[in-house]
Amino acid sequence: MQSDKFSYWADNFVEKKRSVEEAVRMIRAGQRVFIGSSCGEPQYLVHEFAKAADTLKDVEIVRLLVLETTPLTLIADKTRGHTINIRSFYLGSAKPHGLAKNMRFITPVNLSAVPKLFKSRQLPIHVALVQATPPDDFGWMSLGVSVDITLAAVMSADLVIVQVNSYMPRVLGRSFIHVNDVDVVVQHDEPLLTIGDMPESEAAYTIARLIPRLIDDGSTIQISLGTTPQAVLMALKDKNDLGIHTQYLTDDIMHLVSRGVITNRRKGFNEGKLVASSAIGSQRLYEFLDDNPAIEFHPSDYVNHPGIISRHYKMVSINVAMTMDLTGQVAADALPLNYFSGVTGMLDFFRGSAQAEGGKSILLIPATSQHGKKSRIVSMLTDTAVVVPRGDVHYVVSEYGAVNLFGKSYQERAMAMISIAHPDFRDELFFEAKKMGLLSPQRTLKESIHGVYPVKFEETLEIEGQQVTVRPAKPVDERRIQEHFYSLDKDDVVFRFFHEKSTFFREEVEGLSQIDYIKNLTIVAVVGEFGFGQVVSIGEYLLDPEVNMAEIAFSVSRDWQGRGLGTMIIRKLAEAARENDISGFYAYTTVQNRAMMALFEKLPYRVDTSFDDEVVKLSCRFDERKEPNANRSFSAPQ
Repeated sequence: MQSDKFSYWADNFVEKKRSVEEAVRMIRAGQRVFIGSSCGEPQYLVHEFAKAADTLKDVEIVRLLVLETTPLTLIADKTRGHTINIRSFYLGSAKPHGLAKNMRFITPVNLSAVPKLFKSRQLPIHVALVQATPPDDFGWMSLGVSVDITLAAVMSADLVIVQVNSYMPRVLGRSFIHVNDVDVVVQHDEPLLTIGDMPESEAAYTIARLIPRLIDDGSTIQISLGTTPQAVLMALKDKNDLGIHTQYLTDDIMHLVSRGVITNRRKGFNEGKLVASSAIGSQRLYEFLDDNPAIEFHPSDYVNHPGIISRHYKMVSINVAMTMDLTGQVAADALPLNYFSGVTGMLDFFRGSAQAEGGKSILLIPATSQHGKKSRIVSMLTDTAVVVPRGDVHYVVSEYGAVNLFGKSYQERAMAMISIAHPDFRDELFFEAKKMGLLSPQRTLKESIHGVYPVKFEETLEIEGQQVTVRPAKPVDERRIQEHFYSLDKDDVVFRFFHEKSTFFREEVEGLSQIDYIKNLTIVAVVGEFGFGQVVSIGEYLLDPEVNMAEIAFSVSRDWQGRGLGTMIIRKLAEAARENDISGFYAYTTVQNRAMMALFEKLPYRVDTSFDDEVVKLSCRFDERKEPNANRSFSAPQ
């Protein structure tokens, strides 16, 4: 790459103009040629390059993400690599058979490290074919929608051929190259490549509904490409002051900016700026980018650098997994309904977000293959590459719930992953987990083997300045339920179990978390971080099928009594029971347990009371409404 900083750039620009045929003829046998990425692909140059393929000998193409508008891969296949060969850091294919066929072309490397490969000449770039805006008054041209690894390729290539295209938006940030730093200019205007909306997926929207509660207002977001991330962004429409630091900018991010959801005001780093390294989307998105002072594109060794990522406040990394095993290992190649795959920057963002103050990573995984015939949660990854090690995984979300694997044992991880697998595959996964030694031989799944987590009964509220989440119990709550019972006062234990009790072994309490959410349901109130919170109240019902009535029981930690948790839980239990066609509730308690009696009074149903010595039976039927203004006073017979 030649550079003459003292030449008048406009003269240089004119002198460097060539026809596309002349430019492509400069490529020599045995050279390594970089092609601009994704929607920034210089189509005019690439089409001419493909036409000249018969005259090329052993040229290696280096690219990041290519939409394959020109069949370079097909040419490489047909000529057995004798004319061109391919080296991809990211594969633009959604079809698993296509991925397998072209696996040999992929170079697995974290995206933050690719620019160093070029700059150090460990992977020397001989020719760079890129696209840029026309020069401004000072001779600077923006790489527009594709800065990523393209800037490093331009700065380290021996020969830089630029297609100057007035359709390219002028994107600010570290996106500029100077006329004096390029060797050949080919002027040709043409619309940029665009990507429309992803196909709709019911699984994607179900997963998306579980995400907003994991993301606080003021968080900074990185999100990958695909159908499920698109649905997640739509689900964040009610959030406030989100920021963006991400690899790819999309139309859905643009829409959230337009709605005022994304303001970038509370990022803690690069505040006020939406930072990305590339854009993939519609023409409207490209118009949105043009000279927008609130948007900056930077190269991948900046955007994907874990040290830069970690400087953001509440950094949240959201990515899609193809397959996960019961220990938390992640494979992330192409998914159906997702055009894009590869190693890319997923691990960079996982580790950067984990180091950020209040940061977290979230993995989205559809529970089954597209037609439901195969589980994407498997016992162990054996025939695919691990993209994210198990120790880096935090939150995992499928259509069947969300779990936090961070800091969890293999046993806890296995139970968590089984709980969010499709019910049709849980029994097999449970058997394999015991066979592998991840679970003890005595473990059972009980009713949870077919349970579908009812997310609609989740609710987060603030009580005296502290956030409390009231939700159905999950298999992963087992230990927290034990800890709750161990924390109860002696009198509260007697009220709950009708006798003194000092131990609460797993086998005794697993029925509270291993539930089917229909015949038996447990609602817990949890304070603290998701996955590490403390259970402060428990309410449960268990159906007696002979009378179609459910027995209920409650416990509330002493510090949380009198704050309305019991009332909220019994109302949620009643709502769920009615939906599941249960006729009513009953409970046994003592005459001293005025709190339980008061809970029944909070329900809008007529309460019947009977006594047997000091044992009180309370019951109500959902079809017998309480008379208006009816008050009831419970007292034991004299």
